[in-house]
Amino acid sequence: METPPRALPSALASALAFGSSGAVLVLEIVALRLVGPYVGVTLQVSSSVIGVALAAIAYGAWLGGRLADRYDPRALLAPALILGAIGTAVTLPLVRWGGELLRGGAAPAVLMLAALAIFLPAFVLSTIAPMVVKLQLGDLRRAGSVVGRLSSIGTLGAITATLVTGFVFVAAMPSSVIVLSLAVLLAVSGLVLGWWLRRDMPGSPKVRAALAAVGLVGAGLGATSPTPCDVETAYHCAQVEADPARPGGQTLVLNSARHSYVDLNDPRYLEFEYVQWIGAVSDVARPAGTAVDALHIGGGGFTLPGYLRDTRPGSDQVVLELDGGLVDLDREKLGLVTGPDLRVRVGDARVGLAEQSDAAYDLVVGDAFGHLVVPWHLATREMAADVARVLRTDGIYAQNVIDYPPNRFIRAEVATVAAALPHVALIAPPEALAGEQGANLVILASKSPLPLEAIRTRLATVREPVTLLSGAELTAFVGDARVLTDDYAPVDQLLAG
Repeated sequence: METPPRALPSALASALAFGSSGAVLVLEIVALRLVGPYVGVTLQVSSSVIGVALAAIAYGAWLGGRLADRYDPRALLAPALILGAIGTAVTLPLVRWGGELLRGGAAPAVLMLAALAIFLPAFVLSTIAPMVVKLQLGDLRRAGSVVGRLSSIGTLGAITATLVTGFVFVAAMPSSVIVLSLAVLLAVSGLVLGWWLRRDMPGSPKVRAALAAVGLVGAGLGATSPTPCDVETAYHCAQVEADPARPGGQTLVLNSARHSYVDLNDPRYLEFEYVQWIGAVSDVARPAGTAVDALHIGGGGFTLPGYLRDTRPGSDQVVLELDGGLVDLDREKLGLVTGPDLRVRVGDARVGLAEQSDAAYDLVVGDAFGHLVVPWHLATREMAADVARVLRTDGIYAQNVIDYPPNRFIRAEVATVAAALPHVALIAPPEALAGEQGANLVILASKSPLPLEAIRTRLATVREPVTLLSGAELTAFVGDARVLTDDYAPVDQLLAG
């Protein structure tokens, strides 16, 4: 009768279950950060990363169980850790170069990039848990308690890794550092475990050397591979690019998309068309030069706060910005100067909006949506109702929305805002209204009739032709679009057409 492999010490078995599960969750969370600059951070992207990770765990556990029944698991544990380290090391170059080829939000590209980001290391690391279980099953009468204990420890490892990565690692270091540090930790753990178990690594010396070379090359390429970030904040991959055609012109790029434009020499210069439209609305919202109380939902490059500060001296402005790292970057490179007249609240905009006083603002600007990232909870009727609460009777809400043919999201969002504010209009390029191209569109809303003729006159001075829809024309455009609510807001699906 064949002698079963000797069990591992309980502490070592627990550490392997805890650590391997935790490593997979670290990779899963960081994978969302790695793929975001190329395909956005949408519901589909999150679902793809989670689904690929679960598939890797399932297949890895199945293979680990088969291998544990066929071979001595003690001889396989150290190689699994080392192969997991190699798979982790090659993740960065795979995503960085693959992301440039797969850029965009198409479902096949999202799934493929998610697989490049996590499948290989998660698959290998997930083989460890069934091997550890097999080694600890010396007495079948205790099989339930052994499996239950190791399963719970693995789950605790996953929970711990999730919380520590989300709250500490991502805020403290770039994603590439997290990945490479994890690869080194796994490799060292595998080598130490192999030495402690006194087991020779399987495979010929040439195979081992080739694998080691792959791991080292992967780590080297990961450290040197092109990154789309100057700064990686807790929420964004950010760059600031100088405009060679305009002295002082600076473009803020977030997740590889042009997000804001700031002229350091002229705060009145507005490069992006939708910003020109909102600037035009702000020009007629109150008499020229009159100070306004303004609330900005989303800061970006702080272009509009700078415009209002210059065109309406004495204005009191509050900016709700999720990303504190982005605010620091704005101060460092985009000339942002905060003070009593321009205050920044770092945190979620929905939470920050709820803290504002009733009827406190003449102008509310919603500019928190990007072409790859749309926070759904800022697009609902409940959100619009809270905006209505903080607006004065004649105050104006100007919300930037990005949509693509067949314009399902903008129709729903206009209907949603109209459910909270009775007077609504839409500024849009004619091509976008015709469903010919994606574009920025700006929803205007108020408790009182909007100064449409003054807005239309001011819009006639912007660089590109633009249409102002209201009344029956806007009603026809919206059609039977459904109002979005906190209970039902399929924003990503609407944007996908």
